[in-house]
Amino acid sequence: MENPQQNAHRTAPEPGLRETKKQRTRDHLAATALELFLERGFDDVSVAEVAAAAEVSKPTLFRYFPTKEDLLLDRFADHQDEAARIVRDRPAGTTPVRALHEQFLTALADRDPITGLCDHPGVLAFQRLLYSSPGLAARLTHYTEREVELLAEALAPEYDTPLAARLAALHLVTVRHELGHENFRRLDAGSTADEAHARAAADADRAFTMLATGLDTPAEP
Repeated sequence: MENPQQNAHRTAPEPGLRETKKQRTRDHLAATALELFLERGFDDVSVAEVAAAAEVSKPTLFRYFPTKEDLLLDRFADHQDEAARIVRDRPAGTTPVRALHEQFLTALADRDPITGLCDHPGVLAFQRLLYSSPGLAARLTHYTEREVELLAEALAPEYDTPLAARLAALHLVTVRHELGHENFRRLDAGSTADEAHARAAADADRAFTMLATGLDTPAEP
């Protein structure tokens, strides 16, 4: 019998030339913007300057990125379904909170930039840029809302109402993001990722335990 995965791989349409060129332009715009933002600061670079440096018109840029903030934040779109996927693909008998807890600890050990515990100079520079502008912080909520929406859909079978699933998703997404922000603050203050790892893991244990046991149940310090 033919392997379905092999068949799917063979028949899956490859991106056409038009789509490839569009993605190349998109990547070029994002890379150009990031270079300028890192060099001069997000608020001191205009969309017109990004477009000029990338050798495209402003209308062309806006066809790819609806806002200036999206030039930097669009990369978060790749992670919007991560929590939902972890919940959907978790082993039988594992609760959603446990699945996300274990994945976060694994990501910490791997120094995944999404956890904030990555002291690669380029990652730290990007994180500093990310938290440098109120406009970026405000626009980031657009991506967070989509992350919550997707996670709530994955959690729906676990709860009796859509509201309960959304509340659970909000708590879980907020915990993941705040842990990441706290880890970055430690590195930005001078700690290395190796030095901060034990504290970061302990914080993750405490945060996810609070969610698993109920916020009225004090967690062990």
